[in-house]
Amino acid sequence: MKLSRTHRLLGLGTAVVVAALALSSCSTGSVASGDNTTAPSSASAQFPVTIKHVFGETTIEKQPQRVATVSWVNDDVALALGVVPVGMPKVEWGGDAQGLTPWKAEALNKLGASLGSEKAPKIYSEADGVNSIEIAKTTPDVILAAYSGLTKEDYDKLSKIAPVIAYPDKAFGTSWQDSTTLIGQALGKTAEAKELIDNTDKTFKDEAAKFPQLAGKTFISGNLEPGKADGVSVYTDLDNRPKFLSSLGLKQAPVIEAAEKNSKEFFLPWSLEKANELNSDVFVSWVSDAGAKAAIVKDPLLSQVPAIKKGALVADPDKTLNLAMSAASPLSIPWVLDKFVPQLAAAVDAGSK
Repeated sequence: MKLSRTHRLLGLGTAVVVAALALSSCSTGSVASGDNTTAPSSASAQFPVTIKHVFGETTIEKQPQRVATVSWVNDDVALALGVVPVGMPKVEWGGDAQGLTPWKAEALNKLGASLGSEKAPKIYSEADGVNSIEIAKTTPDVILAAYSGLTKEDYDKLSKIAPVIAYPDKAFGTSWQDSTTLIGQALGKTAEAKELIDNTDKTFKDEAAKFPQLAGKTFISGNLEPGKADGVSVYTDLDNRPKFLSSLGLKQAPVIEAAEKNSKEFFLPWSLEKANELNSDVFVSWVSDAGAKAAIVKDPLLSQVPAIKKGALVADPDKTLNLAMSAASPLSIPWVLDKFVPQLAAAVDAGSK
């Protein structure tokens, strides 16, 4: 079964609910001024450029002027580099009525490309998968999919429209750093991409410094569903959620490190009967609503997870917040840090009592 974008966000435990969902004042970091074309500059000297990826390699002969994107993250990176895509996907899960996140909306506004304006990107739906028809209508020079779940069929179809930058190895497994580097190369903005990565790394360090109790604490990031036999899954280091927590100075719990050896999956199913073996200082999950967190705490088996027993559970129902971490980008990270890290620190403090 092909794993959808939204399934990838939450893990298999919520597949049925998520399938139904899919069908049915903070700074966002540095955003350069610009429009939906890349400004002519010495960047043209970087071309032609050849970028390797999971499906082979793609050569871009000259600096792209019209950029289209698929999935999450890719348009964030382009916007953070001052490039407004001519087309980008609607955020179906965690977005607002216009299909945007707060950080995308702010970046578009800074670049003079708010929706409804002349420079605004075309927004297309990906609820049913990659929308090659609508992408083709934007007549792009390049299609960015460095963070995505493109299949070979998707890639071949899109490649008939424009050169495609696919992910380097695992579907939805590209770190925000690698996505930024690849997209910087594709847009002739290699130096700007490096600076963006450095600035975002500093943002992580500055936020972590406010909460020294986080340093060295162990975490498990996973999905918990009370009352279900398969109601536990945990994320491996291939997933962006553990990468996000690690960037704050925490460490993946030894029990997960041992379980994920030789695994090539972004998550691992975990036996509910062995929930008590999921030992860590803090457990981070997403829940559908506030009542779900209370149900987890009361569940006879899930309540035996050591971090949950100690009160060190972070389970926020905010879809946008979850998206900002699971599909982390240089735009989403500054937005989410001051909303999430205090919750994380409070959970660590609770578990230390």
